[in-house]
Amino acid sequence: MDVLKKAIRDVPDFPHEGILFKDITPVLNDAALLDRALAMMWPSIDDETAIDKIIGIESRGFIFGTPMADRRKIGFVPVRKPGKLPHETYSETYELEYGQDALEIHKDAIEKDEKILIVDDLLATGGSAEAVCKLVETMGGEIVGVSVLVELSFLNGREKLPGYRVESVIQF
Repeated sequence: MDVLKKAIRDVPDFPHEGILFKDITPVLNDAALLDRALAMMWPSIDDETAIDKIIGIESRGFIFGTPMADRRKIGFVPVRKPGKLPHETYSETYELEYGQDALEIHKDAIEKDEKILIVDDLLATGGSAEAVCKLVETMGGEIVGVSVLVELSFLNGREKLPGYRVESVIQF
């Protein structure tokens, strides 16, 4: 885990002044590190509960969620910013550290009682993960966990996810 943490670089004032961005691209650039990150992001819950689908949150959640789903031979569902999905969607608004945004999911992406793992690169304030949890529950899915590579624990994102299993590989 230390080698993964050391590979993540800080980018000050991105995307806005005062934000210290955690850049994961050095992990993505190294096949061995990426493989290690993917393996470590698979939750320990796997031994307890079957997972039917993985949801990846736009956009870096796609990078991790798609190969995780492929490795387990389960479906992958993209959750995207408004207007990016071509079919009918559900939408959920959430607060960012620096504004407001929304996420959408296809209305037919999840069936009732499907067990869902939510994947993203980063948990910061928890707004996007909370929005996705609401979308999944609106559709009748069961959230078995939230898995992220990086957690900015000082932003208390877990507080927006009470009752959900949240696993992170690296904490800052």
